[in-house]
Amino acid sequence: MKTNLSSILRILRQPLIFNNVIQKQRVIQKTILQRALNTSTESLLEPHCFVEKLTDEDKGISIINLNHPTTRNAFSRKLLREFRDTVDNLRYESDVRVVLLRSLVDRTFCSGADLKERIHMTEIEIKEYLHNLRRAFRDLETLPVPTIAVIDGVCFGGGLELALCCDMRVAGGHAKIGLPEAKLGIIPGSGGTQRLPRAIGVAKAKELIFTGRILSAQGALEDGIVNYATMEGSSMVIAMNIARQILPCGEFIF
Repeated sequence: MKTNLSSILRILRQPLIFNNVIQKQRVIQKTILQRALNTSTESLLEPHCFVEKLTDEDKGISIINLNHPTTRNAFSRKLLREFRDTVDNLRYESDVRVVLLRSLVDRTFCSGADLKERIHMTEIEIKEYLHNLRRAFRDLETLPVPTIAVIDGVCFGGGLELALCCDMRVAGGHAKIGLPEAKLGIIPGSGGTQRLPRAIGVAKAKELIFTGRILSAQGALEDGIVNYATMEGSSMVIAMNIARQILPCGEFIF
């Protein structure tokens, strides 16, 4: 009788222990999910592109900051929307004399289009995205003030196409610059095939596009993609020096 009673008690206790384990697992899963949702929400709320206006002796210099570390500044729809709004606002502000375009993400300028997001787009959404991306680049290219791209890291594909929309480019020691699309069996789709030849000549541009070769800051300087390069540290100092030389000059009429 004792044996039967012990067996029954053991059997009755097992579901209780099992249920406790399940409950703990659910709590852990809920905590992980909540943290992921909080991180995602914070990422959505934080601006991925914003303007910094300098003052005092540097008044007139505006800096467009790209800041989306998770994707290395790849152009998601959110970043693209914020970038277009930023450029549009600068176009009509009378106190803007020079615009610098830089990244706040370490060793990154812009890694191109956000391909992970693009996988989930419909065909119509992809067409709309590409149309808006090209318009954004054209908006930057036609700003009525001098623009300087500060390339201090990865600058691939659409990132280089973005930089080519600026009037001048400078590169830092960690810069990696190129159009690697050929290695994926595609071609640059946001103006690289047009703007790169204008900047460095047809033959050199074809070589870089056909090979997908990646250049260092020194290589980009030698090929004429950038105006200046430093082999150590950031090129922001060079860009600021150019901008300060532009400030005392008369206003440009584009």
